[in-house]
Amino acid sequence: MPRTFTTQEVAARVGVTPTTLRRWVKTGLVPGADGSAWSPAEAAHARIVARLRDRGHSIEQIRTATLEGRLAFGYVEDLLPGTSGERTLKEAAKETGLEPALITRIYAAMGFSTQGLERISEDDLQFLRYGAATLAAGLPLIAFLQLCRVYGQALAQIADAEVRLFHLYVHEPLMREGMPGVEIAEQMEGLARELMPLASPIMDHVHQRYLHHFVEQDVIGHMESDADGTPLDLGRLRVAIAFADLAGYTRLTEEQGEEEAVGAVERFVEAVESTLPDDARVIKTIGDEVMVVGSDAAGLVDWAVGFQVLHPERPLPRIGVHYGETLYRDGDYYGREVNLAARVAARSAGGEVVVTRPLVDLSGHHLEFERIGEVRLKGFTEPTELYLARRAAEDDD
Repeated sequence: MPRTFTTQEVAARVGVTPTTLRRWVKTGLVPGADGSAWSPAEAAHARIVARLRDRGHSIEQIRTATLEGRLAFGYVEDLLPGTSGERTLKEAAKETGLEPALITRIYAAMGFSTQGLERISEDDLQFLRYGAATLAAGLPLIAFLQLCRVYGQALAQIADAEVRLFHLYVHEPLMREGMPGVEIAEQMEGLARELMPLASPIMDHVHQRYLHHFVEQDVIGHMESDADGTPLDLGRLRVAIAFADLAGYTRLTEEQGEEEAVGAVERFVEAVESTLPDDARVIKTIGDEVMVVGSDAAGLVDWAVGFQVLHPERPLPRIGVHYGETLYRDGDYYGREVNLAARVAARSAGGEVVVTRPLVDLSGHHLEFERIGEVRLKGFTEPTELYLARRAAEDDD
């Protein structure tokens, strides 16, 4: 039987008086509640009402939003595990063997509010047990905390996308149909109840697939990197870095509108992702710019030149590639060489691939390089030797 809460329990959770809760029920702010036994969904909805009141929204505005179904997400919340708990930070530290300060660092790395450590739930305690076991197995703390940050950032993006896409393609259409708020909530809860158990198995499968891929690429990449003969400091990797974007993207936005421009960016990013060599991957996208990293420098230049040949339509891509030693942190790459690669890309024009001298030396004879000259790039005191990369003349047929 589903758990219910008393008015006093809900009032304590929401931060209002029982009298206020009863008034909200009477005025229709919390549909379905009878003012005595509260379901988790009704309690979640009451908490949303309280937050809206704190932000200055009137009773009438909230009532209208409730009737129109705009607050229906509150009824999905009862499907999620609670975040409140009964354990203190000291108790959690004693049970897991993790120092309180380390637990705070883990929470901060994940992106969780450390205020939540005042009371730790059983689910959070189990999460900390997993963390303690990971460290006990031998993973260095510096690596574990970086993994926590990567997990937190990636999963926050996933959760944000899940909620926003559910809102855009499920919640909004139901509201546009004029369906009453309670019916919207019921439909959304039913659909969420079916979909949510599927998310973890899907993500687990994708995770396993990518682990298999990157373990293999890491072995090959290390062998090729070690062949250079120069040892790297701990935490550093020698990689090829490419930045690519669309020339004239701002003008396209002005001339054809945001929808068309965003569509062009989506097609561009999809084309990049689908054509990259196995050892390379998209690290991040910022607007129409894509950052790509790969362990095979020659292969990344081959890709860049081939990509330009296959995508002659406007807006034309422009690509800059550099090779050097980078600092690896939290799933991203930092340092002078990354900044240099970005500046190289900024000097290229639509349809061009501009590379630095190390790429000329590493690439095969099927490509030719036209020397641009030594160029002083923004932010760098020493000039950088730049080249235009293209297929060799005999390779054009």
